Parts: sequence; structure tokens; C-alpha cells
Amino acid sequence: MADQRLSIQQRLLQKLSPQQIQVIKLLEIPAIQLEQRIKSELEENPILEMLEENEGDENYDDSDDSSSSEDEFTLEDYLNDEDVPSYRLSANNYSKDDKLVDMPYSSGVSFYDSLIEQLGLADLNENEKLIAEYIIGNIDEDGYLRRDLLSISDDLAFHINMEVKLEDLERYLELIQDFDPPGIGARNLQECLLLQILRKKGSNATCLAAKILQETFEEFTKKHYDKILRKFEITETELKDAIDEILKLNPKPGSSYNNPGGKSNQVIVPDFLLDNIDGELHLSLNQKNVPDLQLNNTYLDLMKTYSVNKGAASKDQKDAMLFMKQKLDSAKWFIDAIKQRHQTLQVTMKEIIDFQKEFFQEGDETKLRPMILKDIADKTGLDISTISRVSNSKYIQTHFGIYPLKYFFSEGMQTDTGEEVSTREIKTILKECIENEDKRNPVTDEKLAAILKDKSYVVARRTVAKYREQLGIPVARMRKELT
Repeated sequence: MADQRLSIQQRLLQKLSPQQIQVIKLLEIPAIQLEQRIKSELEENPILEMLEENEGDENYDDSDDSSSSEDEFTLEDYLNDEDVPSYRLSANNYSKDDKLVDMPYSSGVSFYDSLIEQLGLADLNENEKLIAEYIIGNIDEDGYLRRDLLSISDDLAFHINMEVKLEDLERYLELIQDFDPPGIGARNLQECLLLQILRKKGSNATCLAAKILQETFEEFTKKHYDKILRKFEITETELKDAIDEILKLNPKPGSSYNNPGGKSNQVIVPDFLLDNIDGELHLSLNQKNVPDLQLNNTYLDLMKTYSVNKGAASKDQKDAMLFMKQKLDSAKWFIDAIKQRHQTLQVTMKEIIDFQKEFFQEGDETKLRPMILKDIADKTGLDISTISRVSNSKYIQTHFGIYPLKYFFSEGMQTDTGEEVSTREIKTILKECIENEDKRNPVTDEKLAAILKDKSYVVARRTVAKYREQLGIPVARMRKELT
């Protein structure tokens, strides 16, 4: 029989409190999602409220149709990049985990050219194609047809002497609305969203979303959710799932072609604002859509009353007070977590700016110093994982552009003279060498390593290959062109 012994081991384990977990989760999300996170907490916790609460948001009964226009979001609001917090303006509805690459995109097919190419595949005669092209020419950069069909009919009659009936124009427009990206050629926001939702697979949530857009669009835009619940006799969970499907749609279908290469645009709300005033850098958090929070005095008064008369309280009253106590603790934790988030973000960004001060003053990429997470962790006294969470998915707006925080972190190496340089600087030189190479005889990795050595950067060939791959540049034989 095997020898069995008992032993005692002493280990030190760290267990995170609910407050710490809350802070960590809030650190991970960018400003664009913080607004939604706060709104969700406000909906779930009655003891938590905004410091200056809009009374018009409280009631959604039938008499509320004439409520303040502040409760509604119009087409202009919906298309304002800063007011679209729940999704990115992406033709393909990319997931929240998608990341921007910091490489420049190559030029690609323009928005107009893409529609014309798709039109070429349609079974139309020359005159019909001419009419359809004229409609496409009136679609703006957001993907909307702002002009009414009657005006377009008049234009066709006046400019090219073609009499086209409105029903025919409607038919050609419907053809164009079947083109990609979904939602193209819509005449208003409702039609744009409907065109997209009707292309999705018919899950329960998408079917309900289509019905909401078709039958209760006004109630949806005014956030009269109780009316929608009553009309369709659905649960709040079903409504939430349907609204989530709507919020994944793209209110600007043309936006996917607005940046070079037809890459899908992404809503970027900077977390930090950096101003250069007379050479002095001034950092602030972007708090535009983040409300100040406080505890609801009505519930606090109820709890005070209970504490005085708790001896005579019934079981139901005790249960209600226990519920309110839990919500009170949760509200306090959340307010504290938001404050800690702000403080941590400020401290971290301040040290990043101090570390890369020359860059932030001039905007010159060659001034970027090699910097890793540990550098900032040492300066702030925070854990490396905390710095990683702060830098992930966060952006700073400067006087020379908007940058992801990850952009400022890079490895370093030394030149043959002992000077420390950023790997980004080496990648820039590699990119310039390849851009200026003879395309009939592209530069090999070995030759690139030799060029870098001549410039005092001692880099192995395999390292050159790694950097080239990170830049998305193929090997020399794949870059060869006939001229």
C-alpha cells in the first residue's frame, strides 16, 4: 500500500472584491461603450440616477407624444458619429473585438464605381442603364438618395429629353437597393434600416426588429418602448434582443467606402482630448456623453424612515428594504468605480504623454521613443495588466489627429552607435525602401538587411522578414511587376 501522508501548505491568494472586478471591467471599455454601460446600470438600479435627470424621459404613456424633442433621435442625430454609441458604421457589422490596424490601406474601388460595376451585371438595356446611372449619381456619400423621384424625373426630361414614369423610377431604385452594401439608395433612415434587416436571416429577433421598424418606427425613435411592448405583446427581453439587432445596422451604408481602399469605417470617440496651448499640453477626459451620477433621494428617505421604524415593519417591508440596501451598495460601488476609472485613465495617459512628449508637441512620428507597458507601469505604480487594459481600445485626440493608445507602445533596439530607436522607425525605413524599389527587380530580405546595416541598424534577415510580414508586404518575388 502506498505511503500516504498529510501535509500543510501555506499559500497567499489574492481574491478580488466585487468593487475591484467592477473597476477592472470599466477600465477595459472605451468611452464609446461607457455611455451605454452607464445607461444599462441606470435602468437596472432605481437608486442610481443622473445628477441632472431629464424629467421628459420618465413617462412613455399615450399623452407623452408631445414630449420634448430632446427625447427623440432624428435622422441627423442618428447619423452623427458622436451619437452612435452602440455599434460601428460598418457595412459588414464587424464584431466589437475587431481591431484597427495601423497600416495605411491601399487605394481601392470608389463608392460610385462599385455601384456602377454592380449595375453592369443587371439585365438592362442602354436607356434603362442610363436612367439607373442617373439615380446612382444622386446618391450621396452616406448612401442615401436625398432627392425625390419626381425631381429626378424632371431632371431626366430637362437634361437628356427622357420622359420616365415615377413607377419606372421606383423599379430602378428597387434594383439599386438590392446592391451592396445593404441599405444603399434609401430615402430615409427607416427605409435604410429596413433594407438591411430584411437581408438578415429570419431569427426571432430580426423578424421582430423588422416589424418594429415597419410598424412602430416613430415609437422606436421616441423610445416609447412600453407602447411597442403592448402592441406586439412581447417581453422586455425580446424587445431588447430586437433593438440590439437594429443597433447593429449601419445608418451610413456609404461610409464603408469613404476611407481609402473601401475599408469599413469605425466610430471613433476619443477617450482623451489633448490640446496644445502656446506650447503647453493640456490633457482632459472626454466626458461629453458621460453623465454625473448620484443616489436617488426618494429611496434614501425611505430607508431612513425604515431604520427608525424597523421594529414595526412587516416581512414584505423588510424584504423591500433588503432589496434597496443591496441596490444602494451596488450604486455606491458603481459611482466609486467610475471615479477610479477616470483617475486611472488620467494618471496613465499623463505618463504616456510625458514619456512621448516630443511626439505630442510636434506630431513627428520619428520622435516616438521605444516604450513598453512596463515603462508606464513603473512610472504610475500600477500593474502591467492595468496599463494593458487602459491602452486597449482607447483613443486620444490631438491637434494633429486621433491615435489609438496602442500606437505609442513599441519595442526598441540599439543602433551600432548605441542609440536606442523604436522598431516603428525601422519599419518605416523598410516600407520606404520597398516603395522606392525597382518593381522589375524587387529588394530581397537579405538586401533589405544590408540597407539597414548601412544606415546603422543592425537587423538580422529573419527579423526583416518578420517586420515585413507585420507590415503586410509580400516577399520580393510576389512584388515583381512588369513595366
